[in-house]
Order: sequence, then structure tokens, then C-alpha cells
Amino acid sequence: MEPARPIVVRPDEGASPPGPPTPGMDRRQLFDHEDRWVGWVQTDAGLAGGWHHHGARDSYIYVLRGKVTIEYGPTGREQVTAVAGDFIFNPAGMVHREITAPGEPAEFFVVRVGTGPQNVNVDGPGADSDGR
Repeated sequence: MEPARPIVVRPDEGASPPGPPTPGMDRRQLFDHEDRWVGWVQTDAGLAGGWHHHGARDSYIYVLRGKVTIEYGPTGREQVTAVAGDFIFNPAGMVHREITAPGEPAEFFVVRVGTGPQNVNVDGPGADSDGR
């Protein structure tokens, strides 16, 4: 049996994750193993990303740079705002979109735990009847 060893992933080794991309977001998969996914996300300044959810995967997000507003809820009118250094938890199946502040791109480190699709694009809140 081979002994355990660390794994290093260089920035240029991050690939686009499986599944459809969300408009306006550059996602890079750094690690994917069983029920854990780790990645990096960048959005342009002043960008409203598309409505989506991450199936049965909880998302743990650390804001590295910029300011982001997460819109969510049954009508998409609820929101929270986070800035560099803040931590966000998005529960599995939550339909949402990210909006970045004008004049400054945003960058995030993301860990997802759970199974199923990485990303499911939807038309908006309530557009996906089963919430997953």
C-alpha cells in the first residue's frame, strides 16, 4: 500500500468543472473527490450572474476579493452581501445568483459537499419545481 501524500494543484491546472457554465462566471475545478469539490470562481465587475443552484451540494464560500451580493428566495428578492474576508454558506438546492459591485471584480474560494450535479442553470426562482 502506498503511503498517503499531499496533492498540489497549480493555478494553471484548474479545469472548467463538469456541467453547464453559469453566464458571467469563470469557475475552475481544483479538486473533485467523492462527495467533495473544491474550486475557484471569478466574476467581472458589475456583473449579475445567471440563476442557478448546485443540486444536493452545500456550498462554503470564502470571498477573496471584491464585494458580492447573493440574491435568493422564492421571488429572488432576498439578498445578503459579503466582502473580502467574509464567509458565505449556501445550502443545497438554493436557487440564487451572484451580483458583483461595479468597478471591482470578485473572486472566491469554494468548497462543495454533497452529491449530484455541480451546477444547474434555471430561468429564475421558482423555475425549477423540485428545488434541486
